[in-house]
Amino acid sequence: MRDARRDACHHVGVATPFWLRGDAPAMDPPPEAYGVADVVVIGAGFTGLWTALALTETDPALQVVVLEAETVAFGASGRNGGFCEASLTHGLANGIRHFPEELERLEAEGLEKLRDLVAFTRANGIDCDLEETGTLTVADQAFQVDEFRAWVDEAAAHGEHLEFMDRATVEAELHSPLWKAGLHRPPGRDVLLDPAKLCRGLARVARERGVRIHERTPVTRLERVAGGVVVTTAVGVRLRADQVVVATSAYSGWLRRLRGLFVPVYDYVLVSEPLTPAERTAVGWERRQGVSDANNQFHYFRLTADDRILWGGYDAIHHFGSRVAPDLDDRPASYRKLEAQFFHAFPQLEGLGFPYRWGGAIDTTTRFTVTFGQALGGRVTYALGYTGLGVGASRWAGGVVRDFILRPDEDRLRLRIVQSPPIPFPSEPLRSIAIAVVRHELERADRGGGRRSVLLRTLDALGIGFDS
Repeated sequence: MRDARRDACHHVGVATPFWLRGDAPAMDPPPEAYGVADVVVIGAGFTGLWTALALTETDPALQVVVLEAETVAFGASGRNGGFCEASLTHGLANGIRHFPEELERLEAEGLEKLRDLVAFTRANGIDCDLEETGTLTVADQAFQVDEFRAWVDEAAAHGEHLEFMDRATVEAELHSPLWKAGLHRPPGRDVLLDPAKLCRGLARVARERGVRIHERTPVTRLERVAGGVVVTTAVGVRLRADQVVVATSAYSGWLRRLRGLFVPVYDYVLVSEPLTPAERTAVGWERRQGVSDANNQFHYFRLTADDRILWGGYDAIHHFGSRVAPDLDDRPASYRKLEAQFFHAFPQLEGLGFPYRWGGAIDTTTRFTVTFGQALGGRVTYALGYTGLGVGASRWAGGVVRDFILRPDEDRLRLRIVQSPPIPFPSEPLRSIAIAVVRHELERADRGGGRRSVLLRTLDALGIGFDS
């Protein structure tokens, strides 16, 4: 019966994100040809909306306008897997590597912001299918098993509790012949959610506070003028603002000074049909954790609220010139690879259909964490570079951006994660050559028992990486 269902399964549009199906709530009508605002926020994803909310919470009288080139949650905010973690440093290991002197504070602030995020959704009636499930990291190679055992103790030294699972235990948890070990992290440091529902909920609350959100209003130019900035859009609208926030993440190539700070990396995702009761039993997964494997080229997967399986990752595709365009959101070769890898992990689900498949660009920095800065004499503030873990960290980043604008004496603005930019990526053609070489070396390490080449070890020593 399942084979027949799979044959009949149709793809819902071209590269249509599962989260963005259905009608979106209406935003504000187009802005007038010329207007004024205290703050113009460019981008209606998580960073832009959390910033707008932080600004209006601190100063309810502020006139805040959000300009979005497409629609709310159009970019990574509506295309990710819905994994929301407390970490501000792209995981504990990366925090130890890059911010050891600040790690205790960053861990505490990350946990606080996750608790605040959950409380905010409940206080404001945002139904985003939020589940406090914990996470599971799985090993499919023998060398990773010993690494998992060692990491339990190291993580504990930094306050993160993990449970090591041997092969029998992890297979009882998640029925697959592939995994050799697991690390279970109990609830408290992450949640699963529907990212588009969260993002649209933030937009609703922002509008209730008086924030104006204008969709399909792409910004083309910022010009410094006496006492402010003039924002010019592609639809003929110009706004004069005291302050501007750039929150366009992987779509930030339009602002020249940001091009060296990040590369847009395309990631691809499948979402299945709802599992039947028999299929749901066949995979186990009773605790519904978000799962990822421990490879350099890794997969992430989870159950949705209606018991579909979201399966994504592995490919991390950069296009020459750091091109970002709608036609790149669809990549059949990646979908075929992901589907084959899925059935290798879950052969008992052979025949399951995947009606939803899509891609999107992730803003990656060389240290994998958000970076901040200002331009035009401090009138423009930006935040970008979450490298795939921005669902939770963007709330914290929105508060940092707010502090730049309204609370410049706040001491967290002196943190190195805020003050110190990552090592920039080189310009083309060296950029694409370097990324291709590093991707090849990472894939070779996965195939070679985890042994890292001289190149990778050198980049590790310099604190430079490439990831999605």
